[in-house]
Amino acid sequence: MKRSLHRYLVTSLAFRQPRRRSGLHRIYDSTIQRFNDLTWRSHSSFRCRGGCPQPRCCGSSRVGYKHLRNAGDTPATTAAFTIIELLAVITIIVILAGLILATTGYVEKKGARSRAESEIAAMSAAMENYKADNGIYPTDATSNTTNNLDARTNLNPSAAAYSAASLFLYEKLAGVTTGSRSETPSSNTYFAFKPNMLLPAPPSTAPVTAIRDPFGNSYGYSTAANPQANPTPSSSPVGYNPTFDLWSTAAVAPSPTPTPPAKQQDLWIKNW
Repeated sequence: MKRSLHRYLVTSLAFRQPRRRSGLHRIYDSTIQRFNDLTWRSHSSFRCRGGCPQPRCCGSSRVGYKHLRNAGDTPATTAAFTIIELLAVITIIVILAGLILATTGYVEKKGARSRAESEIAAMSAAMENYKADNGIYPTDATSNTTNNLDARTNLNPSAAAYSAASLFLYEKLAGVTTGSRSETPSSNTYFAFKPNMLLPAPPSTAPVTAIRDPFGNSYGYSTAANPQANPTPSSSPVGYNPTFDLWSTAAVAPSPTPTPPAKQQDLWIKNW
């Protein structure tokens, strides 16, 4: 009887099936295993204190690599960017910045051209009013500055001929006799100049030297082609309009000649 009981107990213990774990435990074990696998792969190149017995960690058993056995050994980290990835990101940023700057410059230049066109139209209307009152467009019969400036040959807006003719036009349209900004007009005012339309530009309070275009240069004004203002021109042809020429060089370099177009005047903002 004792021998039979002993045989039954041994047989039962030997062939007893392991206890099944619940579904929650199986999910937990699977998640931990997958996390450990990811952690081993992401840290496979870290230095260690000894040899690495796990081939899947460092790919070999050489000394000098760290083997992370599970997620609890070190804090979980993310893989760092490579040099190539950083260079690619920097290149994209530089390209985008260049596009933005190019677009900004184009918009600013287009806005400046639109403003110059509006100012030329407004000053032209003011000169028509001046002519209606005085019988002639603003003409410097004393120093001949408005006839000396020729739009066909004078291409540099920083030349003295530009500022001299422009200052004369300012005085006639503003009703003053000098370039002083504090002078009270002594005759009819045909045009109210804003501070940013005068040179030197604000915040300077120095006397006016010329009428300033949106590109920071002096406007050009000439009566060289007007037979009433200039009955005996020194050369021919001179100027463009038989009334007056008013223009902005639009920051176009006086030389070399751009091709295309064939000449600088094609890029100017003008009344002809």
